[in-house]
Amino acid sequence: MNAARITMHPYAPDMAGEWNDFVKRSKNGTFLFDRRYMDYHAGRFADASVMFRCGGRLAALMPGNIEGDVFHSHAGLTYGGLVTDSRATAEAVVAMMRMLAGDLHDRGVRRMVYKPVPYIYHRMPAQEDLYALFALGRGATVTGRSISSAIDLGSRIPLAESRRSGIRKALRAGVEIVRSADYAAFWEILSENLLTRHGAVPVHSLEEINALARIWPERIALHAAMMGDRMLGAAVVYVTDRVVHTQYISASPLGKSLGAIDLLIHTLLNDTYSRAPYFDFGGSTEQMGHLLNGGLIFQKEGFGARAVCYDTYSIDL
Repeated sequence: MNAARITMHPYAPDMAGEWNDFVKRSKNGTFLFDRRYMDYHAGRFADASVMFRCGGRLAALMPGNIEGDVFHSHAGLTYGGLVTDSRATAEAVVAMMRMLAGDLHDRGVRRMVYKPVPYIYHRMPAQEDLYALFALGRGATVTGRSISSAIDLGSRIPLAESRRSGIRKALRAGVEIVRSADYAAFWEILSENLLTRHGAVPVHSLEEINALARIWPERIALHAAMMGDRMLGAAVVYVTDRVVHTQYISASPLGKSLGAIDLLIHTLLNDTYSRAPYFDFGGSTEQMGHLLNGGLIFQKEGFGARAVCYDTYSIDL
């Protein structure tokens, strides 16, 4: 890729088809970058996404939004950053990042908040962007580091006895694991737990998650622990090419007492998604990583999960 031929252009809605096609063939993009996912909450963000071309060919995407004088890549996503394909070279990516930084500076943006795609999601090595942040020479610093707990399903660690005990308890109680479409029942359990424990609500509304699940039935799934027709708990999973990620996990008081989540996760790991490269439980930190939730990460590590960092960089423009 000839860095001298690279040009940058703002994203426009009529480019959605081209954008989405590139995400599918990229080396580090997931369906979270598809405009049908990104734009479900478009009204909350001032979109500032850009597209890079090399001699007219689409070469990279940068999902982004601007808040005040700060560019985020992207504030509405768990991770963001530059999306590239197999032809992206280190020299070209450095040129793209310099071009973007210069353009943002000229527009009055004073800081970039950059959240790269964690390596476990990469279809092939794709950390040219991290080198480019360093090469900018603008003092890129890590301002947030969340620990997510992931399992390499090709190299498993034995389950802790506490998790084995929960599985046995659920099996004795007759708990069954099924794929469900009853997001409403799960949202009641999830919302009650979040409100009681954290004074919070789910990131997605019930209407939003139902709409997204209809668009991507092969990418977004609800797996439930059931006792008869009663839901004890469930997990919403996001399925990408490399990673199965638990977007939400929650159980009712009865489900917790019966070890329903232990059996649910055991089933997903050993049956439903056993051939996936990675299973990612998501983060166990708060306050940009400064506060570690020991109880939460203890449960995940009991399944054999270990740390993958989701970093946030800040770059002074």
